[in-house]
Amino acid sequence: MRILPAIDLHDQMCVRLVKGDYATAHKVAEDAVDTAKAFLAAGAEQIHMVDLDGAKDGTHPNYPVVRRVIEQTGAAVELGGGIRTMEDVERVLELGVKRVIIGSAAVKNPEFVKEACEKYGDKIAVGIDALHGTVRTEGWIKDSGTDYIAFAKLMESYGVKTIIFTDIDKDGMLSGPNFAQLQALRDAVSCGIVASGGVSTLEDIAKLRDMGIEEAIAGKAVYTGQLDVKQAIAVAAGEA
Repeated sequence: MRILPAIDLHDQMCVRLVKGDYATAHKVAEDAVDTAKAFLAAGAEQIHMVDLDGAKDGTHPNYPVVRRVIEQTGAAVELGGGIRTMEDVERVLELGVKRVIIGSAAVKNPEFVKEACEKYGDKIAVGIDALHGTVRTEGWIKDSGTDYIAFAKLMESYGVKTIIFTDIDKDGMLSGPNFAQLQALRDAVSCGIVASGGVSTLEDIAKLRDMGIEEAIAGKAVYTGQLDVKQAIAVAAGEA
């Protein structure tokens, strides 16, 4: 299993939210490049980045920061937030991003995902953000009413190789992931699953590893010091 440390960007700053609430945004690091360098030094193979402004309103003021991180650190980066068209996908790939995460647009326009997968293969991932088992869109604000398992199966049928699953109730709460929902998802699809939201202890990581989850995103716990990236990577790899 791999650990993907997270850098969330809002107004070009590194921030964290609680349960996706933009009103809770607070700066957690001074500079995204320095943060990425620290993650790489700890052994991270890929960094998870989110353009929060893109997710909320489709603007992309954070793209220069993403480009700077990639160019100045050489990091492999996956990016999500407000990617709604094939033009958006192409623009993100031109930044040097290795994996493009489609979120809300996958719910509104599943054919877009199918087209993106046909053209770009495993460079495309789908983010499924759920609250009480139904998929949320527009930066987690709107309830689509779509069951997360049914939606995951549809995405897999369209060629999606990686699903990033977030239980919004767990995001930023340092209370552990929703293991039950992740297990149900693991049982339902064969594509790669990335656990997001609530990953906060080495025990969480060991349990996800043993469940067969391929990757886990570590966010708030890293910035609070509760989770050491180097130790987390060792546990994920079964080395500790």
